[in-house]
Amino acid sequence: MTVLCEADVLYYEKIVREQGFNLIAGVDEAGRGPLAGPVVAAACIIPEGMIVPGVDDSKSLTASKRKRLFDFLVSNTDIQYAVGVVSAEKIDQINILQATFLAMQTAVDALKIKPDFVLVDGNMTPNWKYPSLAVIKGDSLSHSISAASIIAKEWRDNVMHEYDLQYPGYGFAKHKGYGTKAHMEAIKALGASPIHRMSFEPLRSMH
Repeated sequence: MTVLCEADVLYYEKIVREQGFNLIAGVDEAGRGPLAGPVVAAACIIPEGMIVPGVDDSKSLTASKRKRLFDFLVSNTDIQYAVGVVSAEKIDQINILQATFLAMQTAVDALKIKPDFVLVDGNMTPNWKYPSLAVIKGDSLSHSISAASIIAKEWRDNVMHEYDLQYPGYGFAKHKGYGTKAHMEAIKALGASPIHRMSFEPLRSMH
């Protein structure tokens, strides 16, 4: 296991700042793969020189640690964040890649302080007005993107908990819409719910 030092997790931020950009937002999404629920993107601006201990790729954190970090990130007034949510219905209309880009665009546009550069997790950036850089595995390599990954993941999990109450029987609070065995059995028993992505297999072949 590679242990990143502070200099490592700020590597991309420092490269961008050396080019004259100051307000750098990290952007990541949660929920590209599930069969149900929205795709959620978060944008996060952490002040220059600030390190939030424990921030890492959301998938590598325990649920309790991720929740604690989420609470800190969204309540710290020095940190700017915003979230974009795109529904399953919209995903079906425009496809998951475009829906992901739309969620990212919505999140960055919603920031109270506009960034002058955006670091995006992945290998592509949306077609937008912001100077940006795609960082493969950015959620574990960039402090800003890691913070955004935590916000997006926790935000989406909370949405799926609400949907679990609205559409009982599917187990959304547990599997968050991913295609687990229990989820597939629930779909067979109950049919698709209004938040299922009907353009995704095997749902597309079922109707």
